[in-house]
Amino acid sequence: MPTALVTGATAGIGAGFARRLASDGFDLVLVARDTARLERTAAELHDRYGVTAEPLTADLSTDEGIAAAEERAAENVDLLVNNAGFGQRGVYLDVPVADEVKMLRVHCEAVLRLTSAALPGMLERGRGGVINVASVAAFFSRGTYGASKAWVVSFSRAVMRDHGRRGVHVMALCPGFVRTEFHERAGMNMSGIPGFMWLDQDLVIDTALRDLRRGATVSVPGPQYKAIVTLGRLVPGGLLDRIASRAGRRFD
Repeated sequence: MPTALVTGATAGIGAGFARRLASDGFDLVLVARDTARLERTAAELHDRYGVTAEPLTADLSTDEGIAAAEERAAENVDLLVNNAGFGQRGVYLDVPVADEVKMLRVHCEAVLRLTSAALPGMLERGRGGVINVASVAAFFSRGTYGASKAWVVSFSRAVMRDHGRRGVHVMALCPGFVRTEFHERAGMNMSGIPGFMWLDQDLVIDTALRDLRRGATVSVPGPQYKAIVTLGRLVPGGLLDRIASRAGRRFD
């Protein structure tokens, strides 16, 4: 069976990827911080789908956590899903620099190091894939969160340019608003976001896996977000950036 390593695997999009990949017959390496929740998730996936589900406790905001995940990613992994991430409670300069650095470590350093660990084996075998979960915020000025996700998109494109002809595919996934624990954990009040802007989690995952198979370098799920990204290339940057910076930025 092929093996997929998923970070942030016990909640939100990461948990959705784990379920979908298990149903598709992948053995799993599940990476997250909460050992009890990890073990519960692994047992549920094993019992339901009959796959091996290996829990790996690792806090990717620490060097030790990244190193543990990095070591496992260097083993036989056919698909890497770099999904772990979080938002900040507040805007730039309202958030302590230490917290901003922690976010950059999870969003950027962990993605870099885990991709760097997994890719050589994939290239040697001539097959494999990496999905780096970014955000539609990557295309707009949206504080350090958007900046970190812009790095993920740029990094994914660069890796594909350098190694994409060798049987391995790397893709940035850029969803918009998805109903998960993400916004609640960041203390964001999302009541002002209209219903049509919310994406179904299964749609995001289906789109990501389809686009990976098709060879897309960047995947933007949902026609509304495809239109927004296209509009972003046409509307003056300052206007769209002001709109984007306000969307969903109310904090409880």
